[in-house]
Amino acid sequence: MEEIEGKYINPYTDYGFKLLFGTEPNKEFTLSFVNALLQGREVIKSLTLLPTEQLGDTKDDRRSVFDVYCENEQGEKIIIEMQKADQQYFKDRSVYYSSFPIRQQGQKGRWRFGLKAVYTIGILDFVFDEDKDDEEYFHHTVKLMDVKTKEVFYDKLTYIYLEMPKFKKTEAELVTLFDKWLFALKNLPRLLERPAALQERIFKKFFDVAEVAALPKEEYAKYLESEKVYYDLDGAFRTADNKGYSRGLERGKKEGKKEGLKEGMAKGMEQGIAKGMEQGMAKGREETNLENARRMKAKGIAPQDIADITGIAIETIKDM
Repeated sequence: MEEIEGKYINPYTDYGFKLLFGTEPNKEFTLSFVNALLQGREVIKSLTLLPTEQLGDTKDDRRSVFDVYCENEQGEKIIIEMQKADQQYFKDRSVYYSSFPIRQQGQKGRWRFGLKAVYTIGILDFVFDEDKDDEEYFHHTVKLMDVKTKEVFYDKLTYIYLEMPKFKKTEAELVTLFDKWLFALKNLPRLLERPAALQERIFKKFFDVAEVAALPKEEYAKYLESEKVYYDLDGAFRTADNKGYSRGLERGKKEGKKEGLKEGMAKGMEQGIAKGMEQGMAKGREETNLENARRMKAKGIAPQDIADITGIAIETIKDM
C-alpha cells in the first residue's frame, strides 16, 4: 500500500492517538470526546491522565499497556483503546483490561467492597463478525444484565465499542457533538482543512494540534515511524485476511459437505455446510493471526505488542 503523507496526523497510529488524546496539553480533547460519547447520561467536569502501563500483583503477572487511561473527578476510571484490527480474543482482552482498575481499588483491612465505575471504550477500525449484516448498528454499550428481566444488573462496569467503518455520515449530516467527533476521527488523515461543520472551539484547537507540520523534528520522526508500522500492519492484515478467508471458505465447504452427508440430504447438507464453514472460518482466522504475527515479528515489533494485537500466546510468538 502506498503511503501518502497528509496534512493532519492519522489518529489510527499509536503515536497519533496518544498525542491527541493521551497527553496533558490535549486532555481537553479526551474530556470533550468522552462527554459526547456519554450523550448526557453523565457529565464529566475534569479528567486526570493516569500511567498507561499497568502491572500485575506480582512480578510474574502479565502487564497491560492502555492507549489512554484516565479518571474523572469522582474517581471513576476510563480506558480508551484504538483497536486497528480484529483479533480472536478481542472481547476477552477488553474484559481483562477492565480488571486492572477494578482490582486496584481493593483496600487492605476492613473494606466493604464499594467500587467506583469503570468504563472501557474501544474505537474499532473493524466490524464485529456477528454485526457485518447490520450497517446501522455501530455504537455498542454493554453492561451486566439479568437475562430474565433484561434489566441492568450492575451499572458500574460499562464497555462501549464504536465500529468506525460503519459510521458513514457526511459533513452535511453532522448534528451532535458525538457525530462531529466521529467524523473528525474517521476522516482526519484525508482532510485538507477543518470542515465548515466543525466550528466549535474544541475542533479549532484539535485541528491546529493535529497538523503534521506543527510537530517538532524529533516528534515528526516518531510519527513517521508509527505511521509506517500502521500501514505495514494494515497491509499485512489485509493480505492475510484474504488468504485466511479463502482457505477457511474452501475448508468450510469440504467439511460442511462431509457433515451434511452424514446428517441427511437437504436439511443435513444445509446445516452441515453452515457448521463446516464456521469451523473452517475459525481455522482460517487462526491461520491469519499466525501469519500476521510472523510478519510483525519480522518487522521487529515487540513480542508483547504482537500478543496484545493478535491474541496469540507470547511463548508461541517467541518460538516463531
